[in-house]
Amino acid sequence: MRIGQLAERTGVSVRLLRYYGQQGLLTPRRLGNGYRVYAEDDVRLVRYIRSLLAAGLTTAVIGRLLPSVCERGGVLRPCTPELADELRRERDRIDEQVAELLASRQLLEEVIEAAPRHAP
Repeated sequence: MRIGQLAERTGVSVRLLRYYGQQGLLTPRRLGNGYRVYAEDDVRLVRYIRSLLAAGLTTAVIGRLLPSVCERGGVLRPCTPELADELRRERDRIDEQVAELLASRQLLEEVIEAAPRHAP
């Protein structure tokens, strides 16, 4: 299928699909005229990529992890203990970011509360 068809089937823009290709996440076959041709498996691959991005992973991390991700029962799963370990590290990194954001929010809340009030 061509890139427009893949975009339609996955709900992902052509621009993003090209970006995934630049990042090494998708590797379409090229025709002699330069057109990208995608396989049926690429539909599932794009869905994996979207799921992993939604989980907070970067495209660089996804590129390292994709070869070790499987699907069982419609759910992405690590296929190796090493992948599970890396996913735990990513989860911990996200937890740290969440804690930093919560601390920033609390500080902002304190600044807002200290602001003068409008007279009624």
